[in-house]
Amino acid sequence: MTPKEERPRGLGRGLSALIGDEAMPTRGEVPAKGSRTLPIAFLKPGRFQPRKDFAYDALAELAASIREKGVLTPILVRPLGPDSYEIVAGERRWRAAQLAKLHDVPVVVRDLADAEALEIAIIENVQRADLNVLEEAAAYQELMERFHRTQEQIAQQVGKSRPHVANTVRLLRLPQPVQVWLREGKLTAGHARTLLNSHHPEKVAIEIMAGQMTVRQAERRSIKTKIIIPKDPNLADLEASISNKLGLKIQIIHKGDKGGEVRIAYSSLEQLEEITRRLNRS
Repeated sequence: MTPKEERPRGLGRGLSALIGDEAMPTRGEVPAKGSRTLPIAFLKPGRFQPRKDFAYDALAELAASIREKGVLTPILVRPLGPDSYEIVAGERRWRAAQLAKLHDVPVVVRDLADAEALEIAIIENVQRADLNVLEEAAAYQELMERFHRTQEQIAQQVGKSRPHVANTVRLLRLPQPVQVWLREGKLTAGHARTLLNSHHPEKVAIEIMAGQMTVRQAERRSIKTKIIIPKDPNLADLEASISNKLGLKIQIIHKGDKGGEVRIAYSSLEQLEEITRRLNRS
């Protein structure tokens, strides 16, 4: 049973906004309030988990800590059915707990809509810097396409700026080989952003990885040269004729079979009033 969709809650405070402050660990102790324990077998990975890669070495280190001190922060889950819960935040802890041979883990159960589940998963991973930049971009893209969030709404929810969200999502436009190099850490996010406007992103990326080009050089090389298309002489003559009659700058934008636009530029309210007066004559 999928939780009912509802308006997104304020998630800017991160997990404590959903789990509750009383369930957050204090001085290294497992929280006694606001959480309960469930068998590990009752939990399943979240469908909206943006993180795809879980490094075994890091999981093994966390598992060693869990063997000694237990799971300090409860796993946030939402109910799916009898003895079935979907992990919203804390999949890494759940995986490490399995390595540590635990049978039960502390959880907090919340009824959450799909969009909230994705937003919370993003928040947890972004706050802990667990996502690579492409996983982050894909998560933002899913929020926009599947749940119709604007970039401004996403920025507010995850505590990032709107330009950061926009620039991160744009990385998904890069060719697949470049995305692979970025995911593998051969290119940084800064490198990748310089390639977005490049006519030959793969070639430039190879030169960057080979140390033959700095990021600054890549930025200069990736700037697109603005192509100026000559205006049709007939349109240019018509613009000049109307401009002379009105005494104002006129721009005609012809779009072929789709029609076009005539733009009249004015620099003062008096000129606007004169334009209105002339149009009202007819």
